[in-house]
Amino acid sequence: MSELFSKKNKEAFTLPLTKDNPVTVQVLGICSALAVTAQLKPALVMGLSVTIIVAFANVIISLLRKTIPMRIRIIVQLVVVAALVTIVNQVLKAFAYDVAQTLSVYIGLIITNCILMGRLEAFAMSNKPWPAFLDGLGNGFGYAKILIIVAFFRELLGSGTLLGFDVLNYQPIKNAGYVNNGMMLMPAMALIVVACIIWWERAHNKDLQEK
Repeated sequence: MSELFSKKNKEAFTLPLTKDNPVTVQVLGICSALAVTAQLKPALVMGLSVTIIVAFANVIISLLRKTIPMRIRIIVQLVVVAALVTIVNQVLKAFAYDVAQTLSVYIGLIITNCILMGRLEAFAMSNKPWPAFLDGLGNGFGYAKILIIVAFFRELLGSGTLLGFDVLNYQPIKNAGYVNNGMMLMPAMALIVVACIIWWERAHNKDLQEK
């Protein structure tokens, strides 16, 4: 039991949430952070989908790592990820069709998401299934955290809603002079919000500051 929750395993899960976040530190997965964060609901679904896929892809590749010929390892990794993405996409179409339509091609593009391919190549290929699973969860949650933060501010300030519920669109708030900022719904503003998160993290974490 102590080996399952050793310091190394804990770091595999916790570091991607803070000091080694895949979006703000490794600067991976930026495209989807810009494309699917105009609303909070698609961002939540996208973050959860990537978390599930990277966690289970890590486990599968870790189990197969000693039998995969090195010359075709990338192909095998792509096949595993593609199969998991297809399953997730079909589940979304069955139970959350409107969200699946909103995410559109971005679910399919998870196949080439550099976070997944990076973790499979850098971690799953050289570690046992349990650490690989924790690493996948940590990176998935780290990715989802940034998407949720960006989507929270973009939907709130751009549409005045959260998860489709009115928050800032009530008449007393409008009478006070508040107007929704349509620029927050543009992809460029997602980049600015991500940049602000990066600045905040580096300002409050000495390990991330350049010497």
